[in-house]
Formats: sequence, structure tokens, C-alpha cells
Amino acid sequence: MKIEETDLPGVLILTPRMFGDARGSFCESWNRATLARLGIDLDFVQDNQSISTAPGTVRGLHYQAPPHAQDKLVRVGHGAILDVAVDVRAGSPTYGKWVGVELTAENACQLLVPKGFLHGFVTRTPATVVLYKTTDVHAPDCDGA
Repeated sequence: MKIEETDLPGVLILTPRMFGDARGSFCESWNRATLARLGIDLDFVQDNQSISTAPGTVRGLHYQAPPHAQDKLVRVGHGAILDVAVDVRAGSPTYGKWVGVELTAENACQLLVPKGFLHGFVTRTPATVVLYKTTDVHAPDCDGA
């Protein structure tokens, strides 16, 4: 697993090793022990899937406030998105700054969005499937946008 830092502390790009042959490809998208050795030790409790039929579909910018704030690990199962994280942590030196990363099924990149960041994406292809893990359950009373 390759881990790249972004301009926003804590927002990371994770790229798993891809193994390909004539049949297609394989990658290990999440392994708790591997990532813990690399300094990412999160307890994911929920997996989510978002399907958008049309290119240009915007989802976000969303967050969950405490006591149900969430870290998210976002990837694309089919298609492509521009994934965005915005720092909204009070007092942060990067408050209001954002980063955008292209996630596609082909590049297998994932974006780790920590608690305290808005998150959203725009689809770039038809029938885009976005998959993401969260460290807390969905709590509608804590939703924000």
C-alpha cells in the first residue's frame, strides 16, 4: 500500500498494490494490520455504497458532527469521481482549504477523509459506484452540510 500526504494534514491518498493478468486485476483495498503498521489505525464500523447514474452528479459537501463524527475511506468500484475534502476544523491553520483527488475504478486510489472535514464528490462517468467505510454509524441528527 502506498500512502501519499495531501496539502491538508490527515487527508491521505491510499493506493493499493494492483496485481493484473489476462483475466483482470486484484487488489487488497483494506487490511487493518497493514495499515496499522503504516500509522493508520481506524476502527471502521459501516460500509456505504452510492450509485449515481449521470455524469456531473454532485454529492456533498457533508459531515457528521460529534458525538457521531466519522472518518471516511472513499473509493470507486465503477466509474470515476473528483473527490473533495474541505477543512472545517475550528482553529485549524488550513481552515477553509480543500483538496480534490481523482478516484477511479482503474487507479484504485482511495481518499482518507478525517473527522472535521466536509466531504463530497462529483461523478465524471455514467453509472458511477462509490464505496466508503466510516468509523461511526450514520446518525441523521448529527448530519451537516
